Amino acid sequence: MINSYDKLLLENKAWATQQVKKDPEFFSRLLEIQTPEFLWIGCSDSRVPADKITGTQPGEIFVHRNIANMVVHTDTNLLSVLEYAVVVLKVKHIIVCGHYGCGGIRAAMENRSLGIINKWLRNIKDVYFKHREEINQEKNDEAKTNKLVELNVKEQILNLAKTSIIQKAWKYEQRPNLHGWVYGLNDGIIKPICEMEPGTKIDSLYEYDNL
Repeated sequence: MINSYDKLLLENKAWATQQVKKDPEFFSRLLEIQTPEFLWIGCSDSRVPADKITGTQPGEIFVHRNIANMVVHTDTNLLSVLEYAVVVLKVKHIIVCGHYGCGGIRAAMENRSLGIINKWLRNIKDVYFKHREEINQEKNDEAKTNKLVELNVKEQILNLAKTSIIQKAWKYEQRPNLHGWVYGLNDGIIKPICEMEPGTKIDSLYEYDNL
């Protein structure tokens, strides 16, 4: 009987064999260079794989994932990925992609204690608190959750713009564009929510003038 993790290894071998059969130079090309145009900041949800839903190939998209696709200013993991993508890989676009029916978003709207995850959900709760009046106008719990999903994506795009990493790239290289998307689990379609072009004005409190 094959264990589930053994199946992953078998599938990997089959995939690698198939790739070489279709394109003998596939892996040798990947060894040479990594030049993705896109940084994807998405949710850890297993149903939202960045490459599958965008039809991208290895080497085309640089990916960071966490619960509810957050951009938290104290998260050195996210900031390290962001700096590498912007400064070294010189990506042209950064996408924050949430998804409807997000469990992290739903959990942040409740009052249950979930252990260490409470610290992460606090960031989402702050977004909920900020927009609670608008969210509570929705007709049911599902609609409220999905409204927060959209508003959370917008907030994370703004959080990106608040970083010195993005502001410096905007100032000297007029890139990257920031895109806020939401993916529909029910139909597989991505819905653009918001966009910020290089140089977009934000509140002066968050601007750095000595970059």
